[in-house]
Amino acid sequence: MRVLLVDDDAGLRALLRATLETFDVDIDEAENAPVAQTLLENEPDAIVLDVAMPGSIDGIEFCERLKADSATAAIPVVLLTGSPEHRRSSKADAFMTKPFSPLELLAVVERLVGGVYGVPFRGMTRSGGEQEQLLLYARDLRHMLDLERAQRIAIQEAYRETVTALASALESKDTGTRQHSQRVQRYAVVLAEAVEPQLLTNGSAEYGFLLHDLGKIGIPDAILGKPGTLTEDELILMHTHSVLGEQMLSGVASLRGACLEIVRSHHERWDGRGYPDGLTREEIPIGARVFAVADALDAITSNRPYRAARPWGDAGSEIAGERGAQFDPDVVDAFWERDAELREIGRRLAATNGPVARAG
Repeated sequence: MRVLLVDDDAGLRALLRATLETFDVDIDEAENAPVAQTLLENEPDAIVLDVAMPGSIDGIEFCERLKADSATAAIPVVLLTGSPEHRRSSKADAFMTKPFSPLELLAVVERLVGGVYGVPFRGMTRSGGEQEQLLLYARDLRHMLDLERAQRIAIQEAYRETVTALASALESKDTGTRQHSQRVQRYAVVLAEAVEPQLLTNGSAEYGFLLHDLGKIGIPDAILGKPGTLTEDELILMHTHSVLGEQMLSGVASLRGACLEIVRSHHERWDGRGYPDGLTREEIPIGARVFAVADALDAITSNRPYRAARPWGDAGSEIAGERGAQFDPDVVDAFWERDAELREIGRRLAATNGPVARAG
């Protein structure tokens, strides 16, 4: 939608422009009728016109000229006025008495144009004066911020649902890893809260926890579901999934940082014998160190093509045995501190019987 805004008050135009552009409305601005006349060639969908303008043509006369011209007669005109008397002396399609709410103005314009913006507004008793106009702008700003916040939350939730669906789709290919991504993501969140709460502030790490094995999309099904020991060549190919996953996600701006670090480095080891980069100790990103324990916990307690699930106690013993070898000692300590909470997550999200994919 394009609106031609005609008003000699530059401050008012700036405020209205900020409001209208928030709702993707294109704005042409004019400080008087002659300038507005030249902008009619842009074919506005509506014209917002102030009554009191400098020069020989005021808003009422300009409105009457617009309505008398067959080329512009059908364009809706909203007249901004400080006096109800102008309702009887103008052919405008709608009137807004100053002070007015910018959101209410937008709603009136949208109604006249027949659009589908659905802009909400709330009425307000007007007493007049600049103070009242400022209050109206402040109220509308608060309302717009509320709308933006609600929209952002909805987008974030939709994004999370999409990522979860992607992880689930991978699990359908990676035969049998039922709820693996959801379980390991929740285990990792609990461990991160204990070791490095800052890791969870922007959501990138949680997406990394969910999408850690995305690169397995590029691994043949015969290797993913092989019940026996992998050959050397098969193992080399399996080990490429972490780099492949990072490459697949690197173009998504919101996943950069912790997410990509986790996807690439979740098979690194504290002692430097992991892959793909052979990092050691604190060289390994903290998100990947946290995830390594969470992933091992789920791998041990879930069915795999090459072995059945083992008891929780066995997982605890194996993780403790790798403290300072495969795993960061601080994360292992956090595992014991949060053992009861982790057990409850495992119980709630217990995998059904069936084959579960190989942990690469």
